[in-house]
Amino acid sequence: MKKLFLLLFLTLLPLLAAPSTILELEIKGAIGPASSEYLKSAIAEALHKNAQMVLVKLDTPGGLSDSMHEMIQDITNSPMPVIMYVSPKGARAASAGTYLLYASHVAVMASGTNLGAATPVSLMPTTNVTGANNQTTTLEKKALNDAMAYIKSLAELNDRNVSWALDAVQKSKSISAQDALSKGVIDLIADDMQELLKKLDGRVVKIADKMITLNTKNAVIFNYEADWKTNFLSVITNPNIAYIFLLIAIYGIFFELMNPGAVLPGVLGAISGVIALYALNIIPFNYAGLLLIVLGISFMIIEVFVSGFGILGIGGVISFAFGSVLLFDADTLGNSVSIPLVVAFSLVSLAFFILVMRLFLSSRSAKIVTGIEDMVGSLAEVVEVHEKGYHVLCHGEIWNATSSSKLEVGQKVTVMELSGLELNVKSIKE
Repeated sequence: MKKLFLLLFLTLLPLLAAPSTILELEIKGAIGPASSEYLKSAIAEALHKNAQMVLVKLDTPGGLSDSMHEMIQDITNSPMPVIMYVSPKGARAASAGTYLLYASHVAVMASGTNLGAATPVSLMPTTNVTGANNQTTTLEKKALNDAMAYIKSLAELNDRNVSWALDAVQKSKSISAQDALSKGVIDLIADDMQELLKKLDGRVVKIADKMITLNTKNAVIFNYEADWKTNFLSVITNPNIAYIFLLIAIYGIFFELMNPGAVLPGVLGAISGVIALYALNIIPFNYAGLLLIVLGISFMIIEVFVSGFGILGIGGVISFAFGSVLLFDADTLGNSVSIPLVVAFSLVSLAFFILVMRLFLSSRSAKIVTGIEDMVGSLAEVVEVHEKGYHVLCHGEIWNATSSSKLEVGQKVTVMELSGLELNVKSIKE
């Protein structure tokens, strides 16, 4: 009887065991500080939930090398397997994505995806006036050799194709999912999550000199969403958003200086300026591009005050547009400021400064139409003559009036002076 109960217990044990859990997250778009923070917090959450592994769905054109290095350190030092899955079909793991795939414990791609083109790109190559070519070549060689050594170490760590990894860095080669599998660049091809879990089940992965067997047959998948801080970081480090905040800051502070006391432009400009500076402190930008933007706006402002026959305005737009394009480098960040956005802001800025600002200045220099200044010079009509002077109708109101000459009822007069509530008038005939 005891043997029968023991046999029954062993049979039902797999059914009674709690299913393994998988923490899933999606990294889509350029690799940056937000991506690094997202992965770090996901691994911490996976430890908290006692998850079996972390599954990262990846689709990236590349991104910042600093953020990539932080992510690779988190992956290689993770106490649990980190699976990189290039998905869905049509996705890619270019540039920094290639390094992440090589660093992962299991590299998987969906059909119709690709990886590669992992040559490092410098945002602003350092040059020297004397021997500039040699200086640039030396720096490029250093960066290239460092990148090759780095990806080679990752390939050796996870027993993947070293020669192709070096070609991806040195020759910017790319490869399809099928070719990557046949050349030993990746471990698996899976077109959907169900197929992936089926192929991962029973696979042995080495983590910190320990062999771990994956159990994904009846795994429960938790979708990990980024917190508000990571989402905020992701938004402001987008080149288009950082660019918009920068322009709002410049315009807001400018209008506050032009019209002190307006408050709202100054508040918006100050807040946007702090956010823009924070974003520019995180993501690399081109100082020449920023100076060209400021120079372009300055030219357009000068065009308002000085008649430059449109030359300053056109030059300002050209400088503004070139600066906007040069501000961020797409090869380094994975994306740059959208060209339609640059064109739109350039045209709007030109129209605003040339048209709106001129109207603003003309309104400030226009004759005041209320108060004492408006009364002086106005036409009035004598409606009553009395012992102390006259009553005149001016601007629809009856006023006490005095005059150095004798006036009659119905006579048209001009207001010469306003003293308290009494007008000093003069006959138009005089």
